[in-house]
Parts: sequence; structure tokens; C-alpha cells
Amino acid sequence: MSDSIKNLAELKAKAMEATNARTRLTYLFDEGVFTELDPYVTAGNDLSGVITAFGYVEGNPVYAFSQDITVKKGALTEAQAKKIVKVYDLAAKTGVPVVGIYDSFGADLSEPCKALNSYGELLMWTSNLSGVVPQISVVAGTCAGTSAMLAESADFVVVTEDSELYVAPNTGVGNAAENGTASVVAKDDKEAVEAAKNILLKLPQNNLSPVPMYEFELPEAVFGKDAQSQAEAICDADSVIELSEKFGKASYTALGSIGGATVGVVATNKTADMLTSNDCTKIARFVRICDSYAIPVVTLVDTEGFEANNDTESAGAVRDMTKLAHAYAEATTIKISVVTGKAYGPAFIALGGKGANADLVYALEDAVISPLAPVTAVEFLEHDKLKGADDLTKARNELADKYAKEQANSAIAAINGCVDDIITPAQLRETLVNSIEIMAGKRISRLPKKHSNIQL
Repeated sequence: MSDSIKNLAELKAKAMEATNARTRLTYLFDEGVFTELDPYVTAGNDLSGVITAFGYVEGNPVYAFSQDITVKKGALTEAQAKKIVKVYDLAAKTGVPVVGIYDSFGADLSEPCKALNSYGELLMWTSNLSGVVPQISVVAGTCAGTSAMLAESADFVVVTEDSELYVAPNTGVGNAAENGTASVVAKDDKEAVEAAKNILLKLPQNNLSPVPMYEFELPEAVFGKDAQSQAEAICDADSVIELSEKFGKASYTALGSIGGATVGVVATNKTADMLTSNDCTKIARFVRICDSYAIPVVTLVDTEGFEANNDTESAGAVRDMTKLAHAYAEATTIKISVVTGKAYGPAFIALGGKGANADLVYALEDAVISPLAPVTAVEFLEHDKLKGADDLTKARNELADKYAKEQANSAIAAINGCVDDIITPAQLRETLVNSIEIMAGKRISRLPKKHSNIQL
């Protein structure tokens, strides 16, 4: 230790100095109280550069670590890595969530080989715990190099507006929100930790625990045409947390609760009709997280399908479409789909189809369910009529409307077993409450295998 620290009293004083790292932990734990682990561990003449601790969040046990930028700019040393590994090890033994608060410029280059080994071990631990206990990262300052990979390995990533999350330097957090690496963007570190807490409270303690149950109030939102109003109308009042808002503009993902129990909500009617590769990735990732912790997934389907043109085909968009379909088909959690508008072809099959994924499928009265977009369908079915039309566009649209109303309506879908029932928006919430309750005992055994080979 430094010559300035000569006794235990001075060591304790140094370890308990007020820093942003310590303050951020007080934001996390109930009444700001936590039990610190290994507070006096040092790296050379300095403290380890990370505070590790456990405590309670709304009465539930949580482990956490918070990097200290005032010590070697938060550089990861072997001592720091060992403290974080201990947190992961305890979390694995006890089935308790982990919150990591990142503020570091990367590795300690004074011990490069040890840093490489340390990062490798930490990445292994985050991977081993993935899907076992919830992991939430809070990027409250700089998170650079391999630390960015560690943060991104969590289930959810919350960043502050002025933070930086990168492997190689970039233009800042704006990219993190738009490229899908950030689940939530907060104004400052206090708001970021609060956001992490709100997400944490929606999650079970581990993959063997039931989803949390809370007292709730009935929603006051009106079921509209947009994803947010629909989510707020079916979920309990003030329970909806939208995630990855700026990534995948044609889709909506959120955690909420219905009847006091946590659910994941997916909607495909946010701001555009066609789902892009980003939307497919966003939804697939969210569904897999929900499935890891047996959180029921409610999917509100209103889309014309996947964006398909020369550019998307050249970019291999079908890979991302397949990834989305795979995520739904593989998930064994409760899956309920509601066709609220349009559901055409592959999009219906992937998001709402009973054969591949959904346990229960409902449709609103004005839903349109078709193997092809109505305009495309009439090109095949009514080719002769279109060939002689004076105004081809008008004739095509009229025939498409007739096809949608007469051959692709919700009644035809119900008659042919594509949906389980036709309901109104006013009936939807109660239907979902009853459906989730009756499906609570769902059990599925898959074929024995090491893992599936989802398209990535």
C-alpha cells in the first residue's frame, strides 16, 4: 500500500471515501444500505478499483459491483476481476440477480497478460450465468474495450446520455440506442440505476423461480391503433417499461404485468408496416430473454410482413427472419398471440401461427389473416379480371379489399382453425388474464440436444 496509509483506521477511511461508484450503489439498494465484499483488496499501491456488494432491492436480494473511475481510471486489474468473479460465483450458488455498474477505460496495461486472462474469465462467467440469474448492466461513464463486451453480455443494458459504450472509439451513446446495444437510455446515473431497478423488479430471482406477483390497478388507457396504447390498455396501470425504443422502428417490446404477473409484450405496429432485420433481431432477443425466465409473451400482430427487396435479400435478411421464427418456435414459455390488424404470410406464421409457436391465438373482429398480402393474392386469383381493367390500380385495390373482407377475415381464419377465438378490444385484457392463468402449469420437454443452432 501507499506510504500514506499506515494503519487499519487509515485503510478503512480510504476504502470508505465517497465516490461515484459508492453513491451509485446507494441508488440501487433499499435505503442506500449494502454489505461490501472485500473492501480492502488492493492492486499494487491502490485499491482494487471496484466496489462489490450485496443487499436488497424492494426486499429482494441482489449482488452488485460498481467500478471506481478514480482508481486508475477504473482499469481492470487482476484484483478487480477476482472481486467481480466472487460476485458471479455467489450469485450462481444462491440464484440471485447481478447488477454491474460500469465506469472504466479498459484493462490495466501494466499487467497485460493478467488482464487478458481476467477478461476471459469474466466473459465465461457472464456466459455461464446467462439465462440462470438476471444480469443488468448500467453504463454510467466510459465502458471501453472488452468491458463493453462484458456489459453487453447482460440481459439488459441501461446507459446514461453522456456515457460511452464501445470496443473501439465511436461517436457516443447515440449509437448504442440506435444499434440495439442499449435497452434504456437515462439522463444520469441515478435515473439509470432506477431504470435498472424497475426492470429487475419485473424479473424472477432466477430461472427456477416464478415470475413476480404484485398488487395492481386496472389500466385506464384506451386500446388504440398504436403499440404503446395497446400495451398500456392490456397491462396493469403504470406497469409498462418499453425496451430498445430506438432500435427496430416497426416493432415494440416491453415488460409489464397483467393481473399482477410479469409479462413480455411484443407488438408489430409501431411506426411502419414492414418488419426489418433490426426488428427481427430485437424481437428474437427479447423473446429469448423472456423464455429464459419463463415470462409469458403476449404478441400483438399487425404487420404486412417482412421488408423484402433487392437490398434486403442481398443483405441476407432471410437469416434474421429465420432467427425470429426460431426464437418463437424454440421458446417453451407461455405464448399468446393476438391479431389486432393485418397478419400476412410468413409474419403470421412466425409471430402468431399455432403450428409453430403460439399456445393460444386470438383475433380482433376486423383482423385480416392471409397467406399473401391481398393485393398480391388477387394478382394470382383474379388475373383475368385485372388484365382487362381500364384503371388497373383501382381495379386491383377494389379486388384486394373484397378479398380481405370475404376470404381473409377473422371468421374465415377461425373456421379453418388459424385462431382460437374472435374477440373485441374490450374483451382482450380479461381474455389474456384468463389465458395466462390457465396456462400457468405449462410444461414442455424438447428433444435432447446440447443447444439449437439459431441463425445469428
